[in-house]
Amino acid sequence: MTAQAGTRAADAVVLGAGMAGLTAAVRLAEAGLRVVTVAKGLGSLRLAPATIDILGYGPGRVDSPAEALPAFVAAHPHHPYAAVTPGALADSLRWLAGHVDAYAYVGDASANMLLPTAIGVPRPSAVVPETMAGGDIRSLRCVAIAGLRALKDFHPALAAENLRAAAAAGGLALDARPVLLSPPTDGEADVGTLSFARRFEDPGFRGAVAAELRAALRDEEAVGFPAVLGFDQVRSVWTELQEAIGRPVFEIPTMPPSVPGMRLARALQERLRRAGGRFVLGAQAVGPEIRDGRLAGVRIRAGTRETVRLARWIVLATGGLASGGIEVELGGAARESALGLPVFGPDPGEPAFLPGYLDEHPMGTIGLRVDARLRPVGRDGEPVRQNVLAAGAVIGGARPWREKSGDGISLSTGYLAAGTILEDAG
Repeated sequence: MTAQAGTRAADAVVLGAGMAGLTAAVRLAEAGLRVVTVAKGLGSLRLAPATIDILGYGPGRVDSPAEALPAFVAAHPHHPYAAVTPGALADSLRWLAGHVDAYAYVGDASANMLLPTAIGVPRPSAVVPETMAGGDIRSLRCVAIAGLRALKDFHPALAAENLRAAAAAGGLALDARPVLLSPPTDGEADVGTLSFARRFEDPGFRGAVAAELRAALRDEEAVGFPAVLGFDQVRSVWTELQEAIGRPVFEIPTMPPSVPGMRLARALQERLRRAGGRFVLGAQAVGPEIRDGRLAGVRIRAGTRETVRLARWIVLATGGLASGGIEVELGGAARESALGLPVFGPDPGEPAFLPGYLDEHPMGTIGLRVDARLRPVGRDGEPVRQNVLAAGAVIGGARPWREKSGDGISLSTGYLAAGTILEDAG
């Protein structure tokens, strides 16, 4: 099998369609550059709750990411946030808020909200869709957790019980109870989250839900819903439902697939399309294209066909271990899968994993290291390729699941990677 030459060279090829990749691609395309985004699949954003968790734990629970980040970065010099200034983080948050038309994003890096998860565990998050912000348990006193009988992935009794316990443990007075609704589903016993989101855009369905809720609610109760309140018309659905029942309503992220994540992914993909960016789905980067000693592009495989995508810059946003951006061989050797860049992991002689399941395993921070402009560096600390920028989980040094920092890292580094290219492009 031989590689065939690709079409006209792009200004930038972005590898990956998650938060980091889409942020970089949209910003570059809107600046007038020719951008091609290449992705194996639709991206992990559709699995995420669409909240921007900047820093939730470090290691104790963080009330203000902005206040905690300087000391956190000083203690973790190889963390991705070491390359993100407070101003750049704020700029990236404002950029995102201006690129989602369906509804507003609220909050900033100065304070974390405490929002319930699908199982009722409070989660610190800084910037969230307006439809979720009312779930901040610090200001709630009385809430009904509404479940939908045909939605099998959300259990209101479990969420309410855990929320009560968590609030009590945190010294908060919160009364939470479950309410199970049975709106019309045309005989379907098992309805998915996206299907329910479409149904909520039907006024008759909303009316049935509102009528059932009005009969079940007690005085002063706010209502927590699984995050299925519309897809195309989420703001109007959310607003009209609150008006119909006369109570505050907030969405609670569900288990994947995530309707809020789908909303955000679609919003960014639509922005990319409108800006003239190209999107190549079902393709994977398999190696660099070197010409005259310089990285001139990337080799792309789709099925059995291999082509070359030429570009002035490459943005590497392929993710970490979980998404295959970093691969570990059976012998323990790690490699970056797209361009073969140096990977930093456990030190020689250091165990990759510790005995305890929840221990801070050295393998958990594996990934690339970058300079202040997000260019991947080698063992000498110098950039390996001047025209490659890394963004998101492919950069090592973070423990996003433990820190609750993943989307904040992806958004800010994707925004900054595009900024580096725009500076170089003049």
